[in-house]
Amino acid sequence: MTNPDTQPPSLYAAREPIFPRRVKGTFRTLKWWLLGLMLGVYYVTPWLRWDRGPSLPDQAVLVDIANRRFFFFMIEIWPYEFYFVAGLLIMAGLGLFLFTSAAGRVWCGYACPQTVWTDLYILVERWIEGDRNARLRLHRQNWNLEKLRKRLVKWSVWLLIGLATGGAWVFYFTDAPTLLQNLIHGTAHPVAYTTMAILTATTFVFGGFAREQICIYACPWPRIQAAMVDEDTLTIGYRDWRGEPRGKASVEGNGDCIDCMACVNVCPMGIDIRDGQQMACITCGLCIDACNDTMAKIGKPLNLISYMALTDEVRERAGQPAKSVWSHVFRPRTMMYTVLWAGIGIALVVALFLRASIDVSVTPVRNPMFVTLSDGAIRNTYDLRLRNKHGEDRWFTFAATSDAGFLLTLDGAPGLKVLVPANATKTQRLFVTAPAHSLGAEAARTDLRFWIQDLGTEAAPGNDRVHHDTVFNGKGE
Repeated sequence: MTNPDTQPPSLYAAREPIFPRRVKGTFRTLKWWLLGLMLGVYYVTPWLRWDRGPSLPDQAVLVDIANRRFFFFMIEIWPYEFYFVAGLLIMAGLGLFLFTSAAGRVWCGYACPQTVWTDLYILVERWIEGDRNARLRLHRQNWNLEKLRKRLVKWSVWLLIGLATGGAWVFYFTDAPTLLQNLIHGTAHPVAYTTMAILTATTFVFGGFAREQICIYACPWPRIQAAMVDEDTLTIGYRDWRGEPRGKASVEGNGDCIDCMACVNVCPMGIDIRDGQQMACITCGLCIDACNDTMAKIGKPLNLISYMALTDEVRERAGQPAKSVWSHVFRPRTMMYTVLWAGIGIALVVALFLRASIDVSVTPVRNPMFVTLSDGAIRNTYDLRLRNKHGEDRWFTFAATSDAGFLLTLDGAPGLKVLVPANATKTQRLFVTAPAHSLGAEAARTDLRFWIQDLGTEAAPGNDRVHHDTVFNGKGE
């Protein structure tokens, strides 16, 4: 048997919960404003209305999976227009690269959902259990009625926030008022309840318990961001040439840092920024607020901890002034990201306004490629898919241009007009006949262009006209 006394020590250290202290300052105020704005947008957006007519949903932002459409106020995206979504995702990635190269992990510190909901959960925790010292004492004391009461109240509020989070998410995928009534009456689709349960649980666990562990262990961005930053990237740093050696301000020879631990106590990641750059730092700026508050109280210059670049550190150590913030922000790397980001955005806007309100696809029927009629005429068959993007039924008319004289006939429709329902796709079969001994009948392939025009309505006559090029197959004699 193995002697327990000779076993190697465990390399696993249990997690120590972090209880950030309340702090006031510029960056904390900015985070509060951003938190309120982003949560407000997330929770309120599904309830905004937008009038699109009687045959379309009036929810301003809606991902209509059942009908395979995405609505964003006056914009409607169809499945075949997914390149708009792809373009937005590319812009989001380039935007992340841009902000990271300019100011480090500002996304993580200010706008990441994990940061936003963790801030909200910490606010609730502080409101119920008190500030840092009170929460530490409660954590260390044995279980009693006071501790049980505070924990149950806190967990209940956390659970309600998680439920609201999951509920807001499902409201983006169907009419929010209708879904809310169905959820209350228990008649909603099981997918809605399952999605809400999963998002409620993940929000409750990630924001309430995992917190900084998600940023350190689960999120890949801390590992990737190293490729986005360079020596001119602004990130939070400690001016050790000013602060060291640490100690009482009254002792001659000591630096500006009095080792008050304020920067450590307010950090939501539980790190000491004075140890240098660390992967766990999310550059939220709370340590700057805490340190500036201490410096103001003891009469020392502010910004012992602040946003700075590695090039600034070299200059300041040499007694030279730091470069301006704008010289760090506007440099070739960030300008390249900006040009790429803006170029994709402009291209998407242009494509959005230039897209036609009629979408037509023409598919020649290949089996058989042509049919010889009793009088020697040659007939080709085409399947047309007509998509009406308007909010009302529209009539469409057809014509063809070619060097040969073709006769067009619609299957089951009198004349050359067909009615396409609002926001729907209609498949229509079209017959094209070339008289005997004409160019179309004798040539193996004849170029053919179909013209489709939207006739509109009586109130709003249409003038949209699109074309589609194809070929007419003949005998080839």
